[in-house]
Amino acid sequence: MSTRGIAVVTGASSGIGAATARRLAAEGYEVVAAARRRERLDELAASTPGIRAVTLDVTSPSSVAALASELPDIAVLVNNAGGAIGTEPIERADPADWQAMFDTNVLGVLRVTQALLPALEAGDGGHVVVTGSIAGHLVYEGGAGYTAAKHGAAALVETLRLELNGRPVRVTEVAPGMVRTEEFSRVRLRGDQAAADRVYAGVENPLSADDIADCIAFVVTRPAHVNVDLLVVKPLAQAAPHKVARHQLPK
Repeated sequence: MSTRGIAVVTGASSGIGAATARRLAAEGYEVVAAARRRERLDELAASTPGIRAVTLDVTSPSSVAALASELPDIAVLVNNAGGAIGTEPIERADPADWQAMFDTNVLGVLRVTQALLPALEAGDGGHVVVTGSIAGHLVYEGGAGYTAAKHGAAALVETLRLELNGRPVRVTEVAPGMVRTEEFSRVRLRGDQAAADRVYAGVENPLSADDIADCIAFVVTRPAHVNVDLLVVKPLAQAAPHKVARHQLPK
């Protein structure tokens, strides 16, 4: 039986979401791993005690409502579903890509948080965590759609904290820099694996999904009166989105 209560993790089928689900299960939470790709979730649940798979599309109000109807009382919500699409400059950007990024990174957080707030307040108090990005606090060329979406998510987090002041719900943004996962850069670069590999070429020890899961586990396991507003984490090799130390690669 869980000693810490239920933790919901969205975008849990791979990368940071899957790592967070595993880590929170190890911390004693009963984890609801939620995402669209049910086969991957079933594999995660089968390999990790304490994880339950639930199909969820954060862009679908009916899917979100179905999730909320099953969860009257939860301790933690990790809004992790999101991602980036494309690196085109603003003058050539496809508005459909921006729409998709806003729908997951911003409106997805809104839908799921709205739906689960009653459950977060139902017990001894809850915690909303949003997996943001340093892209929500800085900008760089070729990243306008993603940085705009993550700035939106960061503003949502800060506003939510103000609006919930005096109620028993903590609100945190964990904002990673360069994290090497199996899919993020490949999806952003439209399936070009070689281009995705170049993002990390020569970088010694970019962050891993487990590093971010460790940060999320840290903030949610602080005493109930302690709220970590924002945790920014980058690999040592990265000083900023545009400044990354790289070893010279052999020609």
